[in-house]
Amino acid sequence: MTKQLTQAEIVRKSLKKRYRKEKRFRAYGILAIAIALSALLILFTDIIGKGYSGFMKTSLNLEVVLDGEVMYLDDPTDPRQVKMADFVEPLVRALMREIPNATDANREAVRKLINPYASADLRDALKENPEWLNTTRKMSFLAHSDVDVYSKHAGDKAYSIKLSPQQQEWVNMLKDKGVIETSFNDVFFKGGDSRDPAKAGIMGAVVGSLLTMFVTLVLSFPIGVAAAIYLEEFAPKNRLTDFIEVNINNLAAVPSIIFGLLGLAVFINLFGMPRSVPVVGGMVLTLMTLPTIIISSRAAIKSVPPSIREAAEGIGASKMQVVLHHVLPLAMPGMLTGSIIGMAQALGETAPLLLIGMVAFIVDVPGGFFDSATVLPVQVFLWAGSPELAFIERASAAIMVLLSFLIGMNALAIWLRKRLERRW
Repeated sequence: MTKQLTQAEIVRKSLKKRYRKEKRFRAYGILAIAIALSALLILFTDIIGKGYSGFMKTSLNLEVVLDGEVMYLDDPTDPRQVKMADFVEPLVRALMREIPNATDANREAVRKLINPYASADLRDALKENPEWLNTTRKMSFLAHSDVDVYSKHAGDKAYSIKLSPQQQEWVNMLKDKGVIETSFNDVFFKGGDSRDPAKAGIMGAVVGSLLTMFVTLVLSFPIGVAAAIYLEEFAPKNRLTDFIEVNINNLAAVPSIIFGLLGLAVFINLFGMPRSVPVVGGMVLTLMTLPTIIISSRAAIKSVPPSIREAAEGIGASKMQVVLHHVLPLAMPGMLTGSIIGMAQALGETAPLLLIGMVAFIVDVPGGFFDSATVLPVQVFLWAGSPELAFIERASAAIMVLLSFLIGMNALAIWLRKRLERRW
């Protein structure tokens, strides 16, 4: 009896010890999740804190006297006159009229409050509306990037203010008068890259990303699905197929920059294809995405119960009919999910695209698959390495746009999986 009681006590102590270990393990899991969520929160807080101001622009609202004598312009439709005309002087005079204590000695300091591209905007407006010549117009122009930084980040130690004390006083006065105002930055979503931060936009990078992703999808999805179907349904089980399967699994773990080197050597150096175009970028990303699509597609095919194949074969269907009419439709949700996740991974890649020249400074929005282009991750890379501090918020804002695309693609994959999945 004493021995049985002792064994019972031993069992109870063992259970208590086991329960304590389980509680500790659960606590470690909760702690790990808390650390991961904290790191994610810090990341998003830093990006949003630096990037939200990138969605705002600083503008000058001026009454501009479009005096032909001042601009040395008689006919805005004459290209030669337009080329020789002075479109800066009307802007400087309009701004000086808004600053009561500004004199001719301050002309250069006043001019530096105006964005260098404002004269080009005025020129384009006159070319489109020649009847405006010798009239007075209320017009809005981008302020200089230094004014933009001061208006958004005055007092922030992370940003150095390049305006002189007098210029800062003028800016404060003009803001009180409503001449300088901050509004939604539509320029950021309409234009391409620019040397001037206030004029820089992501439209060129977004279009380049979409064109590159389209090429990647068109090439990688059918090739990946066909390869998965052959390996899973038709390929004989021998050393060759084992060798292929091992290499596909290994390729999924290869650093992405290796695919960039392969694309540089094969597509550009061997076949002579142009650099920095969406077609080449899409082909390089196809090489990187194929292993992911093949692996996920094979897993989806394996998940189809053998009874489906047996039932189809039992009513006289051929092997090809079994695969195309029964297995493939049931495996398609998993294939689509894996493909979307692979595409999302490719969308965030930078290293392979740097090697094929998509790091070039591209001002124009690409109009086709063979036009020079860049992509969002490369655009972020370029802005983050720029010496201009005003590009910090542009880079963070572009990261927010890129994260929105990635979150949207992953959400689409989850929705498709929930919407189309079958339970056997």
